[in-house]
Amino acid sequence: MTGKRFSAEESSRLYELDQTHWLHPQGDLGAPAGTIPQLIFASGSGATLTDADGREYIDGLASLWNVNVGHGRAELAEAAASQMKKLAFSSAYGGFSTAPAIELAAKLAQLAPRELEVTYFASGGAEANDTAYKIARLYWKLRGEPERVNIISRIRDYHGLTYGATSATGMANFWKGFEPLAPGFLHAPAPDPYRYSGEGSAGAAYARALEDVVLKAGPGTVAAVVAEPVQGAGGVIVPPADYFPQLRQICSKHGLLLIADEVITGFGRTGRWFALEHWNVQADMLVFAKGVTSGYLPLSGVMLTRAVHDTLKEVKGPFAHGFTYSGHPTACAVGLRNLQILEDEHLVERAAEKGAYLQQRLQELRSHEIVGDVRGLGLLAGIELVRDRRTKEPLDASAGAARRVWLAALEEGVIVRPLAGDVLAMSPPFVISDKQIDRMVAVLDSAIARVEKELKASV
Repeated sequence: MTGKRFSAEESSRLYELDQTHWLHPQGDLGAPAGTIPQLIFASGSGATLTDADGREYIDGLASLWNVNVGHGRAELAEAAASQMKKLAFSSAYGGFSTAPAIELAAKLAQLAPRELEVTYFASGGAEANDTAYKIARLYWKLRGEPERVNIISRIRDYHGLTYGATSATGMANFWKGFEPLAPGFLHAPAPDPYRYSGEGSAGAAYARALEDVVLKAGPGTVAAVVAEPVQGAGGVIVPPADYFPQLRQICSKHGLLLIADEVITGFGRTGRWFALEHWNVQADMLVFAKGVTSGYLPLSGVMLTRAVHDTLKEVKGPFAHGFTYSGHPTACAVGLRNLQILEDEHLVERAAEKGAYLQQRLQELRSHEIVGDVRGLGLLAGIELVRDRRTKEPLDASAGAARRVWLAALEEGVIVRPLAGDVLAMSPPFVISDKQIDRMVAVLDSAIARVEKELKASV
């Protein structure tokens, strides 16, 4: 075995063990053998990954929206090793603490928008979302309104796949087979300007649609609204510019907490440290994960405003919520070093610059008849495929157009992600070069043309 690839024998052994012993997250369990790409990655550098057979790919999704500073960062490995040599792990329950967790919480208070000053740490985005929902309900009980328990999300929001987060996630494919969902979760329409056909402001219309859900439930029963600033797995939906300012007004009007799920968008992905900064909107809680360590170790959290934290202090006795790895010192040490890299190398600014270039180049794909929409913000982009661009009629689900484009691009060494609704998602590392962006677009151009031709031939 080498640093870049595995021997043929080792590769074959690993593929067999993988198929036999690993239940993959979101794996297609019923797919016939050989129909799902099976790749074992051996190494990564910058914006590229190399598989067990030595083949190189442009990582157009930053693995899972998260390897912001790029692969192969020795300084992050060194930060982990240094902390492990001193203290790999100790519990953060009660009053126990460690320097990395304290320093990271203080650093996050510096970076986050205005009033978000206190952090609760967890390991993944779903854990952090569940924590935010529990805090919202506890907050209202402490304020003497125990009937405020409902959490309002939106259709096509993705908040994770723990039980509570699955119930908040507005995508029915993640509910099927796991019902019944947890009670107390309601869903409003997605703020999708591409699908809007009404009169007047799309942002105002979608905000009113969410307020209608609040009014129907009864404002006195609603604890919080949780929303992704840009819907990721639901189709890379960038809301109209006036949507979040109006949503903030609705939350303030009815006394609701606004929870921003910045798991994907946080730490520079959209060209700002946090996406809500694009609309100058203040959340009451902010959920983060992924980019805080660039995926090098699992870490997530919920940031609270001082006002929310002050209310929690009214709890009599311990705060009865916790995870074993909350404030994991090694993960926090890596998070601190990762944020330093983002600052020292001006990678948030670079994400804005390279994001503008990516968005510009992707617009060229509109030349294909099946490309209905090209959208995004910073280094977060989506291409929606349709049957009819004029009517926005979707392709037949059986056609699986986005999946076919994904497979064709994969053959050419470019990784993107097919989403439900025939959307192709991209979110490359911030260190991606113009040349690599050009190659991504060229490969997608060829792959879309190929699938478009196949679809026409099948009619």
